[in-house]
Amino acid sequence: MHDKKQTVSLVFPVFNEEACIHQLWQRLELFVPTIANYAVEIIMVDDGSTDRSFELLAQLAGQVPYLKVIRFSRNFGHQIAITAGVDRASGDVVVVMDADLQDPPELVLDMLTHYENGADVVYAVRRSRLGETPFKKKSATAFYRILNRLSNISIPHDTGDFRLMSRRVVDALGTLRESERFVRGLVSWVGFKQVPIYFDRDPRVAGDTKYPLRKMVTFALNGLVSFSTSPLRCASWVGFGLSVMAGVYICVVIGLWLTHHTFPGYASLMVAILMLGGIQLMTIGILGEYIGRMFMQTKNRPLYIVQDEVGF
Repeated sequence: MHDKKQTVSLVFPVFNEEACIHQLWQRLELFVPTIANYAVEIIMVDDGSTDRSFELLAQLAGQVPYLKVIRFSRNFGHQIAITAGVDRASGDVVVVMDADLQDPPELVLDMLTHYENGADVVYAVRRSRLGETPFKKKSATAFYRILNRLSNISIPHDTGDFRLMSRRVVDALGTLRESERFVRGLVSWVGFKQVPIYFDRDPRVAGDTKYPLRKMVTFALNGLVSFSTSPLRCASWVGFGLSVMAGVYICVVIGLWLTHHTFPGYASLMVAILMLGGIQLMTIGILGEYIGRMFMQTKNRPLYIVQDEVGF
C-alpha cells in the first residue's frame, strides 16, 4: 500500500506529570523499536506545568533526536495541547495519547494495522476503565448517550482522545480553529473511514487525575454546545408549552372572576412566578453559553502561545 517508509507522530499532552515522565519514557524506549516499518516522531506538549515536567522533557529531548517538546506560556487546556501537538506533527500518521500510561503505547501497532488496511481514523474504545470511580464511568456513559441523541454527528461511546489519524484527517482538522475545542467530536465531524479498536484502560501510573468534577462538567458542556443546537430548541419548546399553560390558566382565572368565585391566590401566584422565573433564567443561561462562544470566537485570538521549543 505504501511505496516509502512513512513517519508516525506520537503526540502527548502533558500537565504536571513529573511523577509519570520517567515511567512513560521507559515504556516508550521499549516500544519505539517495535515500530519497524515507520520512522517515529514524539511530540510532548507541556500545557503550562508548574512542576518539573518541562525540565525533564527538555533533558530527554537533548539526548533523543526524535523527541520534540513544546512549552506553552501558560495553561491553555488539554484539548488545546492536543491541537498544538497535532498542528506541529509532521508524520503521515498521528497518534494522540495521554502521558499517564492509561493509554498503552503498544496498542499503536494494532492501530497501524487498521491504517494499512485503509482506515483514516482508528479510535480506542475502553472495554474496562480500571482505577476510575463508578460515578465517573456512569456519568461518561450518560454524557455520550445524551450528546449522540442531541447532536447531528455520532461520537462513539466509551472513547477518549486516544486515536490514530491519517494525514488527510490531520489536515482537515487543522482547518477547524474554533476556540472551544472538543477534539474527539471534531474528528468525528470531519468524517473519512473510522474504525474502533478495543482495549482495557489501566489506572494512572502516578499522580492525580487532571479532570476533576468541575473540569468534567465544563468539558461535557463544551461538547454539547459545540455540536448541538438542541438546548436552544428545547428552550423554545419549554417556552411554548408554558405559554400554552399560562393561556389556559388566564382563561380559568377570567372564568372564575366572571362567575364571582373567589379563592386564595397567593400560593398559586408564587408558584407560577417562581416557575416562570426559573425557566426564564435557565433559557437566558443557555443563550448566554452560545453567545459567549460566539463572542470568544470573533476575537480571533490564537488558540495557544508557545514559550519554548526543544528538538524542532
